[in-house]
Amino acid sequence: MIPIDRMRRPTAFALAATLILLVVPPAQAEMPPQKQTIEITVFGNDPCPQSDDPEEIVVCARLPEGDRFRIPKRFRDEKPEDAPAEMAWGSRVDTMNSITRFTRPNSCSVVGSGGQTGCTAAMLSQWFAERRAMKAAENEGKVP
Repeated sequence: MIPIDRMRRPTAFALAATLILLVVPPAQAEMPPQKQTIEITVFGNDPCPQSDDPEEIVVCARLPEGDRFRIPKRFRDEKPEDAPAEMAWGSRVDTMNSITRFTRPNSCSVVGSGGQTGCTAAMLSQWFAERRAMKAAENEGKVP
């Protein structure tokens, strides 16, 4: 029979080795500190600000004074490629109606708050259509 202390030794050794590896950081090569770069847009004759930190680089882009309060060019006049140039208001309404039709009441859909209300109406109209078709078939057979 093996004593309990001998069984625990390998486990304790593995735990100690793991802790030592986690606590001791690996040796890293000395790297020079990275210089920080700051990009600033200035307008008109405004001076480009100077940095107090010698490890910091300031890059200035100069724009005309008239662009100071304008929306930046990257945000101006962006339209999707597939969007038409102009669209009538009525066409937009029709498009939105057709897109959201299945979420409205009486639509018989699991999507939307009132979709379930149309399921009974859809079943009834289907039943009435089948009934009319059966009566029409019966009447066609009885005609002399």
